[in-house]
Amino acid sequence: MEFRTIEPKILYFGTPVALISSLNEDGSTNLAPMSSFWALGWTLMLGLLDETKTAENFERHPECVVNLPSPDMWREVEKLAPLTGKDPVPEIKQKQFRYEPHKFEVAGLTPLASEAVQPMRAEECPVHMEARVRKLHRLEGEKLAQLGGAVAAEVEVLKVHVASDFVIDDHYVDPGKWSPLIYNFRHYFRLGENELGKTFRAEK
Repeated sequence: MEFRTIEPKILYFGTPVALISSLNEDGSTNLAPMSSFWALGWTLMLGLLDETKTAENFERHPECVVNLPSPDMWREVEKLAPLTGKDPVPEIKQKQFRYEPHKFEVAGLTPLASEAVQPMRAEECPVHMEARVRKLHRLEGEKLAQLGGAVAAEVEVLKVHVASDFVIDDHYVDPGKWSPLIYNFRHYFRLGENELGKTFRAEK
């Protein structure tokens, strides 16, 4: 193989998309797409730019829901992409974003009451993870500074809700049926249909 040295604007090598529910000052729920997160056990790390309503809400009210949309929901996700819950719109976002307080309605999604936290779930998403924000970690880096700074939110999942069609034997998600929406260098994809294999720790 031959290699070239490049400077991509983002480093999203095929990451899942989530819709993050957080609580606004008036008790309503903000809903925002993100594709910078990972999980270890029942702890998630969510990457957030400083100039987002989600980061602002986490500072004030440390609860959220991580909603995972299916691949056929990419249009609803994209409707949310140019919106922000911050008013006025931060200067760094003014060229591409507009203020919108009613994100569920704009995206055509249905708010669903959570059981352990105050922010609402997005009913159409097949997976909901209610969580508590444990800590906000300041992220460093020249590229992040150019975007206005960022934090990694450490959140502990409290409850997991999965659409019944994807559940087997009560506590397992069927990977042959469930597929996350994938964000690959600013394009939306689904996982391939053919399984390549499974790890030695797979129980199903």
